[in-house]
Amino acid sequence: MKVALVNPPWHFEGSIYFGCTDQHLPLEFGFARTLLLARGHEVLLLDAGLEHLALPEIRDRVAAFGPDLTVITTAPTYLFWRCPPPELRVPLEATQSLAACGGRLVAVGPHASTTPRTLMRKLPVDAAVMGECEEVIVRLAEEPWDGIEGIARRTGDEVVIQGAPQAAHFQALPAIAWPDRLIGGHTHHHHRFDGGGSGLGAEVEASRGCPYNCTFCAKENFRDKYRRRPLATLLREIDQLLEQGVGYLYFVDEIFLHNQELLDALEARPVQFGVQTRIDLWKPETLDHLGRAGCVSVEAGIESISDLGRLLLHKECRLDADQLRERLVHARQVIPFVQATLLDSQVDDPAAVEAWRQSLLGEGIWANKPVPLFPYPGSPSYTELWGQPDEGAWERAVDHYLAQFEEFSDIQEARPMRLSELESRA
Repeated sequence: MKVALVNPPWHFEGSIYFGCTDQHLPLEFGFARTLLLARGHEVLLLDAGLEHLALPEIRDRVAAFGPDLTVITTAPTYLFWRCPPPELRVPLEATQSLAACGGRLVAVGPHASTTPRTLMRKLPVDAAVMGECEEVIVRLAEEPWDGIEGIARRTGDEVVIQGAPQAAHFQALPAIAWPDRLIGGHTHHHHRFDGGGSGLGAEVEASRGCPYNCTFCAKENFRDKYRRRPLATLLREIDQLLEQGVGYLYFVDEIFLHNQELLDALEARPVQFGVQTRIDLWKPETLDHLGRAGCVSVEAGIESISDLGRLLLHKECRLDADQLRERLVHARQVIPFVQATLLDSQVDDPAAVEAWRQSLLGEGIWANKPVPLFPYPGSPSYTELWGQPDEGAWERAVDHYLAQFEEFSDIQEARPMRLSELESRA
């Protein structure tokens, strides 16, 4: 079968999207492409950002390929499935453009995983994958759809939900071999602010899921259970990237934990890397190991400086604010860039937060102004407010966010717009 995998041309004007707007590898499609090729399928992988493709160019390439099946993602990359753009403006533009030439259309991503009926109502697709999508995409290419678990599919005027969101056999996923044309376009070094580095950038995945259940994290229907990838598989992928000229890796893991064998292997390779983690799970000696291995960027989720704030956010943190500060300062001694990420817990004293921030800034550690919490459908925050997500979940979350906050974070440049306004522009 001919399968097209399309990461559309993303734009975020008016969105509450918190993620990076630069280009990143579409890891979900990288895994799916590798699996499909191994089973004899023809695959066209197009990434609009990395290849600088406008929608008409994507349509022309897809039409020339003549796929039986076209898959489109509703979030820029796995890195941002937990904090995607709430609106489906870009996927709608893409599916409308490809409807006449893409064969059967399928959507994958966090929107289908949490609110499949909403996605099927908004997008002209034949089916949507709920949960982690790599292995399900292969089944969609090979099997009758009425027997596949973890999809929503259109049958006439009805939408049928088959099973529940799926979790991939992550440990069995192969090493991704990326086309040179995608790697060659990846000049971005994600979350790197130390001013150094050379070579191209790339994203990799050493583990998937997180053993914690913080209220703000939208992972209830995808990438939830913590799993670690076999080291030999991961190193094959990394070594291939190094051969292609990559000098910086970013681990998209929900929570990068200390792994002595992996860090030893990275220390022996000419590569630098960045991670996102919880600083309370690291000791001074493991932070030293992280620095020796080549880590140059750490994004550490602190969220709240008070015990009450962290309790309300279900952080399960055993360190207090002073101990967290000490751990961050130690990290900064061995790692060029360290960020302490703060959220607006609604219970922290603003003056105390600002004093804590300034003390870190004085140590060369970036601590952002607290970010207003967005209750993503699929997160405990959403469930605590309204119960299980329904067809109006994304609109409800955005309207609540806009009504609750007059000022937004220092990582958002303008006041976000309502979902209906954004999606009507597609």
